[in-house]
Amino acid sequence: MKIGLRILVCFILLISCSEEQLEDGASGTVKGRVVESGTFTPIENVRISSSPATSTVFTDKDGYFTLEKVLVGDYSFQAQKDGYIARFEPGKVTADATIQIIFELQISTANNKPPDIPVLTAPVDNAKDQPLNLNLTWTAADKESDSLTYTVTLKNGTTDEIKTYPDLKEKTLAIKDLNYSTKYYWQVAVSDGINKPTNSVTNSFTTLAFPNPRFLFVKKINNNNVIYTADEAGNQLQLTSSTVNSFRPRKNLSVNKIAYLSSDGSQSQIYTMNPDGSGVFRVTNFVPVAGFNMEYVNYCWNTNGSQIIYPNFDKLYRIDSDGGGLIQLFQTPNGKFISECDWSQDGSQIALKVNDRSGYNVEIYVIDMAGTVLYTIQTGLSGATSGLNISIDNQKVIFTRDVSGFENTTYRRLDSRIFMYTRSNNTAAELTTQKQNGFNDLDVKFSPNEAEVIFVNTSNDGLSAQNVQKVSVNSASGSASSRTTLFQNASMPEWK
Repeated sequence: MKIGLRILVCFILLISCSEEQLEDGASGTVKGRVVESGTFTPIENVRISSSPATSTVFTDKDGYFTLEKVLVGDYSFQAQKDGYIARFEPGKVTADATIQIIFELQISTANNKPPDIPVLTAPVDNAKDQPLNLNLTWTAADKESDSLTYTVTLKNGTTDEIKTYPDLKEKTLAIKDLNYSTKYYWQVAVSDGINKPTNSVTNSFTTLAFPNPRFLFVKKINNNNVIYTADEAGNQLQLTSSTVNSFRPRKNLSVNKIAYLSSDGSQSQIYTMNPDGSGVFRVTNFVPVAGFNMEYVNYCWNTNGSQIIYPNFDKLYRIDSDGGGLIQLFQTPNGKFISECDWSQDGSQIALKVNDRSGYNVEIYVIDMAGTVLYTIQTGLSGATSGLNISIDNQKVIFTRDVSGFENTTYRRLDSRIFMYTRSNNTAAELTTQKQNGFNDLDVKFSPNEAEVIFVNTSNDGLSAQNVQKVSVNSASGSASSRTTLFQNASMPEWK
């Protein structure tokens, strides 16, 4: 009995051993692919091995690999390549079957050094008179010879607009359509795809000066007044930042400076700047510019640019353009506010527009430098009046007046027209310019040769866009074609 039991056990063990040997000889296939984590870019020449050990293979150019005749069993497969973190994936091989394994390798930064700091080569830092189309160039290097990409950041120093040019492969970038008379700042960041990008220093350059900028005007941006200049072809250049309220530009050709008003808290001060918007200087300090409504207050240079006159409620002040020499020139005898002033070319006369606290009960008169009234242009009329400019020979004064006589708390005008006062006959006559009904002509000034006038035209609804137009002074027939729109969505014009 015992002998028979032993024979049975041996037979069972023999069968078991035979089945295990059959299973050990069976095999399957392992296929897979290796890609970069996040981007899923195929990775070539990745070493694929296993534990327990089988054969070792490398991925092809598309990241694929195949392990053939792998004995059945449980394995741990490894994908490994310099520059990447090795990854393990489990797999169970069964007889005459194919399993699929995907490796997502992360880039290793453990021993990889970041690229060197880029060196900006052109334009050189603080370069002047650069063309509007130019190439930005730089150099960059990487100790591991990693593939590099570049990002260029370009900032407009006037408007604060920032443009970004990412994923550049070359160490040069062609920039087109830059603005005249503008300072730009630029920086290059280089990335090897492994480490954090490395930034260059920030360099700057300034473009060519704006050619023949004859015009100045104001546009509304982000609820702020912003000053622009333009040439006769209509090319425009922003001079002041849209983050600051800057308005009422006045240019002096003798010193080649632009004066303007800018809000300083609750006050408005006079500043000057170069024609390209640089060299900003604050002129007024203790006595600001003030009146019933700053949108309708004006000031004036003298001819040689050494002094400026400006109103502060019922007083007229004169100040040197360097901020010194402040004196009071005149005070209205009836307490009315001075809203506008214009200094004659020869410096002997000053035209004043005065009004009450609401902007009405307007008087326009001309005084000499001692404050004596030489002659009166307007008094005793209802409605708003604005814009004031003396001709070069002191014989004419141009202004606008609302002939409707309408007055209200919002200072809305219904039918503002252009008038010219002639001293020889002491009369003010309307310029017949075929203004449309429901529109206003405002803020008028002579052209440099006084053959035309420049002004603002807008609907009397107080909401529509304003446009800068011009018209011939001698357009007695008043044909509609005599009007020309120079700039849209613009106000407070100046023509020098």
